[in-house]
Amino acid sequence: MGETSTQNESAEHVVQIRRCSCVVKGGRRFSFAALVVVGDRNGRVGWGYGKAPEVPQAVEKAVKQAERSMVRVNLAQIEPGTTVPHEIKGQYGASKVKLIPARPGTGVIAGGCVRAVLDAAGVTDILTKSQGSNTPLNLVKATFEGLQRLQTLEEVQRLRGVKL
Repeated sequence: MGETSTQNESAEHVVQIRRCSCVVKGGRRFSFAALVVVGDRNGRVGWGYGKAPEVPQAVEKAVKQAERSMVRVNLAQIEPGTTVPHEIKGQYGASKVKLIPARPGTGVIAGGCVRAVLDAAGVTDILTKSQGSNTPLNLVKATFEGLQRLQTLEEVQRLRGVKL
């Protein structure tokens, strides 16, 4: 494991907390579900979904799952900010997310769910547009799908066998 990451560098975003109820003889029994995004702000990011009788336990389970499911994302380094190397669309279910590169100083122009993923990944300048369903879990998955399909210029040159 070549990468070292301290706890204060990592980003942890609670995207959504849902309260679920189960009707039993004595009334309603509540449980909670948490959607969490975790990243090192340096191109590694993961998401997790945890369920438990109490909110802190649900968040803890989600964070553990997110840390296990972390993936590497190809980002384009442009000083002083970081953006994506090219425009791409991510889709999951009925949710679609369009990620558009932006110049340094633009900031993260995104909604809450997409913003959490991009912030955890370390993207500082990007334009986004979400279309279709706005379900938080599907938006997070669509953003991940788009980020995982990003290719750097070197990868494209190697795959095509052409100098761009």
